[in-house]
Amino acid sequence: MPIILKSARELGLIRQACELVVEVLDQLACKAAPGVTTAELDALAAELTRRAGAQPLFTGVPNPHGKAAFPAAICASRNNVLVHGIPDEKPLLDGDILSIDFGVRLDGYCGDAAITLMIGNVSPQAKRLVQTTRDVLKLAVENCHPHRRWFEVAEIMDSFVKKAGFTIVQDFVGHGIGLDMHEDPRVPNFVDPNGGDFVLEPGLVIAIEPMVNAGSKKVKTLNDGWTVRTADSKFCAHFEHTVAITEDGPEVLTPVRCLSEIC
Repeated sequence: MPIILKSARELGLIRQACELVVEVLDQLACKAAPGVTTAELDALAAELTRRAGAQPLFTGVPNPHGKAAFPAAICASRNNVLVHGIPDEKPLLDGDILSIDFGVRLDGYCGDAAITLMIGNVSPQAKRLVQTTRDVLKLAVENCHPHRRWFEVAEIMDSFVKKAGFTIVQDFVGHGIGLDMHEDPRVPNFVDPNGGDFVLEPGLVIAIEPMVNAGSKKVKTLNDGWTVRTADSKFCAHFEHTVAITEDGPEVLTPVRCLSEIC
């Protein structure tokens, strides 16, 4: 499909959806603590979304492997779960890291973001993993100059992560976003010889979401058809921003407070 550049009106509607995403993620980050379950966090996200007159973006998404549709408002991925973790009744433990991916549809337009939270006292290695993943997202945004090619940004991201001693996941990538959660272009976090390059044109809105593993970049999908874990069971982290490209530079539409104040 062709890349769809957004008008000022459309960007305004996406911005409103993203503001709700930020509000919800901030509240989830404040609530997440040892003893709290991811099911509780999911219920809170669903309730806040309903009150705002929006729809959770992930609930009911069909499974690509023919399994049941996604049952929750958030993806709650703990420790060695990379993405698409299904919320459950297991309490969070001191030392866990928890990635929360959340999106909404508001007035027809979508917003999407992800954070990784450190629960209680985490190990130095886990903390460095989370900080590296957060920092590589920040670095990517800073390098999204209008009219630049994405491959240049992806190369910077991959190099940064490798220098930190971690690996960029290649099985999952970012995406365009607007009327649909997943639009063109495909936004890889590495230089992909099989495609994924495009020009950062003003009017483009993309979800940039680096996923970083402490060990091997390899991952595997579990039998539920959703939960994706690291193949070597080592920790992983995930951050995501919805970003608009303007003539003046990139605009982060999901400036989640916890990225600087809590994580």
